[in-house]
Amino acid sequence: MFAFDQVIAARLLTSLTLGFHIIFATMGVGIPLCISLAEFVGLWKKDVHYLLLARRWARGYVITVAVGVVTGTCIALQLVFLWPGFMQLAGKVIGLPLFLETFAFFFEAIFLGMYLYTWDRFQNPWLHWVLSVPIIMGAVGSACFITSVNAFMNTPQGFRLENGVITAIDPWQAMFNPAAPSKVAHVLSSAFLTVSFVLAAIAAYHLYRKKQHEYYQKALGFTMLLALVFSVLNTVMGDWSGKFLAESQPEKLAAGEWHFHTGARAKLIVGGILHEDTLETEYALGIPLLLSILAKGTPDAKVIGLDQFPRELWPPLYVHYFFDLMVGLGAYLFVVSFLFVGLSFLQKLTRFSRYNRPVLAAIMAGGPFAVLATECGWIFAEVGRQPWILRGVLRTGEAVTPAAYLPEMLVLFVLLYVFLAVLVTSVLVRLFRKTPPEVELEARKIIL
Repeated sequence: MFAFDQVIAARLLTSLTLGFHIIFATMGVGIPLCISLAEFVGLWKKDVHYLLLARRWARGYVITVAVGVVTGTCIALQLVFLWPGFMQLAGKVIGLPLFLETFAFFFEAIFLGMYLYTWDRFQNPWLHWVLSVPIIMGAVGSACFITSVNAFMNTPQGFRLENGVITAIDPWQAMFNPAAPSKVAHVLSSAFLTVSFVLAAIAAYHLYRKKQHEYYQKALGFTMLLALVFSVLNTVMGDWSGKFLAESQPEKLAAGEWHFHTGARAKLIVGGILHEDTLETEYALGIPLLLSILAKGTPDAKVIGLDQFPRELWPPLYVHYFFDLMVGLGAYLFVVSFLFVGLSFLQKLTRFSRYNRPVLAAIMAGGPFAVLATECGWIFAEVGRQPWILRGVLRTGEAVTPAAYLPEMLVLFVLLYVFLAVLVTSVLVRLFRKTPPEVELEARKIIL
């Protein structure tokens, strides 16, 4: 009973930190690209609205980076203190990407400081834009390295385990493990998509409140175009990830799809309620052949089911709901972005404006929906690997700390993250409410 309670408490504490951190980590990966593209368009078109977009997004970005550093540090400490069995076994193998992730962050932070304090200081403004490129490289590099660690937990390689001792360590092989390419690509595309929709939701909110300023219109058009591009890209990367799971982690895909019996021409299960004692579903929509198509690219393909694995090695079957929600929200984001961009062309031929209130409301909902989809994706990724912390090598229950006071620490961290959430929200609202874009443009004596 002690071990069970200890594992649950440690997993809850780690999940809480990851769930909170992933929001700021996602912002930290996606916002630099949006800043750089906005400044590029502003310089190219000589348009002050896009340049102001880059300035304002950069201010908010600094705050998200600060919180991301705090929560990221918490994760690093929790890996050591909550999961010593994992770090003792695998710490030497994954040290390289962990070090490179820290290096990438320092690289990003150095150029971010230079970028922030050199606005209007170059005679050639394109030199300032060039400083945004290393920031993107640092943010993307940091995401790649840390994601490769998570991928290693799913497909461990680069070592031999002899009598419980790690030998023949190859850190490069461990970092470039089979799961890394598809996982990194999906993480990056989803981060860019999420940030695009969050920024679009902010612009849509102001337009919904009848602030028909050109700044907000350009902000919405710019971010929704990015959202459509990254929505398509994220769909492709998600399909790649699904096909990888079908080959290398079939038990995770089978749990996510409630696919219990190995067979060809497998149907896709959407929604429903599962009776785990009988493994029968109710109220589910079964789409014939689609799981075989998604998993292997052909309707006649055989898809491995959970019947090929011992019951004690099955991932928790509730991951199906998170998988469905992630995919459903991703489809919503694609439809809304496609609708808005389509209306951008059609409004020249019809009187139906892309700035009508139902469309703006749908975009506003897309911001939190995108964040929720990211959270669901990570829950599916982490819970779907259970009962392994290092798949096929080390179980989660074998890696947990024997230390006491985990429930008290859980309460403490809940209070910490609530405080940080309130603080960050308050600071961001005050920061941008105090200096609205109309005032900044007027202060620069821009005649619109």
